[in-house]
Amino acid sequence: MFIDSHCHIDFPELAERADELMANMASNQVSHALCVSVNLPDWPNVIALAERYPHIYASVGVHPDYEDEVEPTVAQLVELAQHPKVIAIGETGLDYYRLQGDLEWQRERFRVHIRAARHTGKPLIIHTRSAADDTLRLMAEEKAGDAGGVLHCFTESQAVADAAIAMNFYISFSGIVTFKKAEELKEVAKTIPLERMLIETDSPYLAPMPFRGKQNQPAYVKHVAEHIADLRGISVEEVARATTANFARLFKLEGQL
Repeated sequence: MFIDSHCHIDFPELAERADELMANMASNQVSHALCVSVNLPDWPNVIALAERYPHIYASVGVHPDYEDEVEPTVAQLVELAQHPKVIAIGETGLDYYRLQGDLEWQRERFRVHIRAARHTGKPLIIHTRSAADDTLRLMAEEKAGDAGGVLHCFTESQAVADAAIAMNFYISFSGIVTFKKAEELKEVAKTIPLERMLIETDSPYLAPMPFRGKQNQPAYVKHVAEHIADLRGISVEEVARATTANFARLFKLEGQL
């Protein structure tokens, strides 16, 4: 069985097809998925899906690309994270690609999420784009390793992966790893320890080959696993077993999946 460790099935274009998505997951051996929060106004939609479907989990957090949000507080995140289906804090992090200028607000928001994760003992889901140095610096300064977590939709270098793993983090690969031109990323997927790897779709975005350019969905995470298995010269069953065990260990769900 496979687990989609990061998707946004609460987004309207997927939420309206929820039952269909669940059926597709089942037919592709995808047993569970983590629906990831990107802002607090829409968080009720995330948690509603987790409450509706036993095999869907939720996170709580505000994405770094959401510039005009009321800033969450540590107390607010900690309170929402008490819901039994919330297993992570985020998605949080830094994005210097989509937004420029004075981004100190983004760094402070990231710090707030790290502090909430440390307080709750729930791991972080980190987004980083064109901001790897600052991401790693803030992780170190705020002792993010105490909570642990995952660098999701990983597109960075081997050095960044190694630094994150050294701080008690996992590395999650999306459909990008299946793209022909993602040569450096393929090398990272070959070499990082299998016990530190997760797989994801980031649905509705970044559909893997052979669905590139189409709307993504959790069922397609199987293709990410198949590609990684080919890269590493191992069976897809081994990738499935490892990434499922890693998901359970990171999100404190051992014995529950």
